[in-house]
Amino acid sequence: MTTVYGISNCDTVRKTRKWLDANGIEFSFHDFRKDGLDADSVNRWCDALGIDTVLNKRGTTWRQLPETERDVDEAGLRALLVTHPTLIKRPVLEHGDTIRVGFKAEEYAALFGV
Repeated sequence: MTTVYGISNCDTVRKTRKWLDANGIEFSFHDFRKDGLDADSVNRWCDALGIDTVLNKRGTTWRQLPETERDVDEAGLRALLVTHPTLIKRPVLEHGDTIRVGFKAEEYAALFGV
């Protein structure tokens, strides 16, 4: 099963969902804001890809956090991702054992064999 994690009003998430639909790939969508996010998912993504790949330090959510919240160790950053899921680069795609962050049509085409 394929799951796309993100927020519904994110342009990159919209592109991802549109690409998957256009290529006939079944998926479920998990909206961080509506459906919440658990520490197990964040830890799985960070373990597989690294905190630097998962954490979006260029977004407004990161910039609006007080310096004291940003200046923490990796465990603290992972906790921040659960508390503020908009800090996660989007979308996160889980397909079997594969985890991808972001959207690149050529990478998705290779992953799904289309």
